Amino acid sequence: MRRKGTISVRGIVQGVGFRPFVFARAKALGITGTVKNLGSEVEIVAFGDRFEEFLAAVARGPPLARIDSVAVHDAAGPAPAAFRILPSGEGALSGFLPADVAICDECRADIRTPGGRYEGYWATSCVNCGPRYSIIGGLPYDRERTTMDEFPLCDACAGEYGDPASRRHHAQTIACARCGPSLTLLDGDGTVIGSADPIREAAHLLDAGAIMAVRGVGGFHIACIEDAARELKFRLNRTEQPLAVMTTLSHAEAICEVSEEERRILAGPEHPIAVLKKRDAFAHERISNLHTLGCMLPYTGLHELLFEALAHPLLIMTSANAPGYPMITDLDHAMAHLHGVVDYVLTHDRVILNRCDDSVVRDGYLIRLSRGFAPRRQAIDLGDACVLGVGPELNANVSLYRGGFLITSPHVGNVRNPPTLAYLKETAEKIGRLVGADYDIIAHDLHPRFLSTRYAQALARESGAALAAVQHHEAHIAAATEEPCIGIAIDGVGYGRDGTIWGGEIFAGAVPRFDRVAHLEPVPMPGGDLATRFPERMLYGILPDAQTQELLLGRGWSDVEADVLARQLARGVNAPLTSSTGRVLDAAAALLGICRERTYDGEPAMKLEAAAARGRPEHWDPVFETRDGAEVLSTRALLRRARDALGRRSCEDVAASVQHNLARGIAEMAVRAAHAGGYPRVALSGGVAYNAAIRETIRREVEGSGLAVVINADLPLGDGCISFGQCVMAARLADE
Repeated sequence: MRRKGTISVRGIVQGVGFRPFVFARAKALGITGTVKNLGSEVEIVAFGDRFEEFLAAVARGPPLARIDSVAVHDAAGPAPAAFRILPSGEGALSGFLPADVAICDECRADIRTPGGRYEGYWATSCVNCGPRYSIIGGLPYDRERTTMDEFPLCDACAGEYGDPASRRHHAQTIACARCGPSLTLLDGDGTVIGSADPIREAAHLLDAGAIMAVRGVGGFHIACIEDAARELKFRLNRTEQPLAVMTTLSHAEAICEVSEEERRILAGPEHPIAVLKKRDAFAHERISNLHTLGCMLPYTGLHELLFEALAHPLLIMTSANAPGYPMITDLDHAMAHLHGVVDYVLTHDRVILNRCDDSVVRDGYLIRLSRGFAPRRQAIDLGDACVLGVGPELNANVSLYRGGFLITSPHVGNVRNPPTLAYLKETAEKIGRLVGADYDIIAHDLHPRFLSTRYAQALARESGAALAAVQHHEAHIAAATEEPCIGIAIDGVGYGRDGTIWGGEIFAGAVPRFDRVAHLEPVPMPGGDLATRFPERMLYGILPDAQTQELLLGRGWSDVEADVLARQLARGVNAPLTSSTGRVLDAAAALLGICRERTYDGEPAMKLEAAAARGRPEHWDPVFETRDGAEVLSTRALLRRARDALGRRSCEDVAASVQHNLARGIAEMAVRAAHAGGYPRVALSGGVAYNAAIRETIRREVEGSGLAVVINADLPLGDGCISFGQCVMAARLADE
């Protein structure tokens, strides 16, 4: 039995309290020696009769750690008299930091303990909770490489930091009201509002109906009570867009249906926004006119104290940045951007180095991969090449593969915006630096005009890396599984290999080679991007007949407008073909009068889903044909059937029927392709798969035919998985 050894631990061992954990186990088991950070691993030299027990404890690690490997080598020299934590040194960059973590129960108790050192202190944290990614500037993870370095420890905090018995032993974020970051309350013009308790004063202002910017862990939010929701939407010019709320678990359960799994997600260490089904679909319409409501629980000491002082049960808590743009992190930018929008600003003086939006989860599936879940690190063997995936255009992030691990960044946004492109570059550079990346391959979307594609090309010229263009929907499937499968990719739009716009695709094969064996019917988008903004254009593109024209004229279209639309379609001028599932749902929403103009991403389809949730679907026989060797589901026939049903069924029933039969048709094509090719599984991805009725209908039909369904719950179903899939596809293509 070994009694000594040098233990090297690799994985996510930075920022998780690993060294104090090791120190405590060593003291408990009579082990002497040392522990220190080396790059992104931990090296332990240990001596003692209970070495094997100590090794087993180290291999488990503290709660936030993710252990990849534990290696034991000989230890030279005599055993020291005690166990010490040594200063950090340079070493391997194989690991990575954990994401920012919500305040733990012990710290919640600390801020509520009368007379305690942390009573009422908003930035209270310990080794088990608090900011990580948002404050880190480099590895190893020590205070001097975080933005907490600006706040020297007072004697009391230094005492806890050095006390092996303390929960804050070597907690790099330790701080108190005496030495740590502080809060300031400002009015809308930036004038400081003097208050002994800025949080309590902020709560009083919010209760009175004020709209307030609140600086959090990864950026600024805008907060207000429900009574001020319409005013906030007016000021933001987002009159239709649903907003997320922050509330207590008990109140979330009072206004929404919360399953056991959703309760676990809400209260977990990530504390994401969970999209929940309202108990009353028509309630809280000032916040959300959908049948769902995005809810999150307080996840910092600041939030906890704010709710303790607040009279109202919930706060709207929405990101202060415009949709698709990066989170606002600094006060100057917030004051300039939010002038005239917010009445007050509650801010702090801890620098946010790495912005991070709130994560969003629905039915257990990630919609937005960010705070709490990202950066996400997955062990996967893609070979020796170092690969960067720069993502798509909308809802982008980056992924980086190096040395057996694929790291996916937090959500970045819509890269068609120059500030967001700059943020994408910044994120790639920071993560690349933290893991010591030297790129061999840079993967990008197949679309030649995306700004992310141009960034990849420029970076390849600078670095000498090879370029790999990856088709959007194939990346979706590669992110779901590398196993041979039938892949269903249902989403908005993506550049197809034939030069048309894809979005309702069924593939057969395995990474990195897929055949397009079936798809939705290609239909024109009159006006191109205009058809995504005005869904009635999409409706006419699918059903370009006198009946649709009459419908449009009855809704206020002029004869000239209708004639221009018809001639545009007849001549094929700026009317690209698309097989997009999202555009079919948009057209259905337009047909039913549910949404005539899109004011936020996904609005027509989301409002169609909300209406369908109140309806009962009927079965319609799908219409199939074969084009160029692929099976095609006729969406013209589907919408024609929907139009015919309007005279005898409610709007809600027709909406439910469109979703149900579209899903059935997609599933039928996938099942036939699987049986024809001998595939045992069907992978499902794409933003439309967030629609529970569509997703579960496809699942039911596919599983009913004896096939397995694969849906990745660790990455977003929407475009937040694309950069990951790009890395997988590019690496496998390079191996061929």
